[in-house]
Amino acid sequence: MSHWPESNWSAPWEFVILGFSGWPPELRALLFALLLPLYLATLTGNLLIVGLAVVDAALHTPMYFFLGALSAVEVAYTLVLTPPMLAGFLLPPGGQAVGLSTCAAQMGLFVALGGSECLLLAAMALDRYLAICHPLYYPQLMTMGLCWCLLACCGLGGSLLALGLTTAIFQLPFCHGGLVNHVFCDLPAVLVLACGDRDLQERALLAACLLLLVLPLALILLSYTRVLAVILGVGGATGRRKAFSTVASHLTVAVLHYGCATAMYARPLRSRSLEEDKLVSLIYINLTPLLYPAIYTLRNRDVQGALWRAVGPRTPGAAHQANVT
Repeated sequence: MSHWPESNWSAPWEFVILGFSGWPPELRALLFALLLPLYLATLTGNLLIVGLAVVDAALHTPMYFFLGALSAVEVAYTLVLTPPMLAGFLLPPGGQAVGLSTCAAQMGLFVALGGSECLLLAAMALDRYLAICHPLYYPQLMTMGLCWCLLACCGLGGSLLALGLTTAIFQLPFCHGGLVNHVFCDLPAVLVLACGDRDLQERALLAACLLLLVLPLALILLSYTRVLAVILGVGGATGRRKAFSTVASHLTVAVLHYGCATAMYARPLRSRSLEEDKLVSLIYINLTPLLYPAIYTLRNRDVQGALWRAVGPRTPGAAHQANVT
């Protein structure tokens, strides 16, 4: 409970995103110059995967359906977070003022997209489990109708979580002003400004984060453990190598995503430093989304082949070979 009198409890008219406004202007300009190319490369890489998954017939399979959906979520994720962060580097000291509704929308979209990505990674693990462990039944089980149903469930689950958490936080009274010590309206950075029974909201936040992180991660680890056992036990060397490469790519992305999410949100407010959180945010906002398309395009021969067919020379022989494959 806060020691401030209840008469001082009120919702601020606006929040001020402090970001790195207290850093020297030269350093902020350098960060902007370094992070802008990363942002453009992230958008380009993920949009490329989405485009290939849509236009290339060889990629019209459940695995690349989910891969395209994951890249689309990453595009939306970076569009929500990165431009305001980049703009904050160019502002004068004092931070960036945003309205209450803008802050709530930013938080809600971040949670919805992050939650949908957690569930989508679990759906991708389920797809690989069925494809490798039950290959005879896979075409009948993993239909495109089921793929769209899983995608809708992932989006709905993330959206419901975002609506619940954002509503719960912005219904709290605030007695510590509206200075958000972060690069965007993140949940912990806004929650520390609240008064009243904040412990209840914090426990609800931790429970929701653990539910969203632990259960999908357990499903992913169980699925890939079973997949690796099957890969090592049957099939030829070429098939094992291709299957293992695909699983390694998916598992690498899952570890990156869940590792960052766990480090940021699966701990109480009392044990965290908002200054450290801001530094970590530069990694999961800028670097992690960039690694996803790099992991899939550099390690996946199907995506490489689709890229070559899209940008390579269009000769009659090559076109006939693409149609045959």
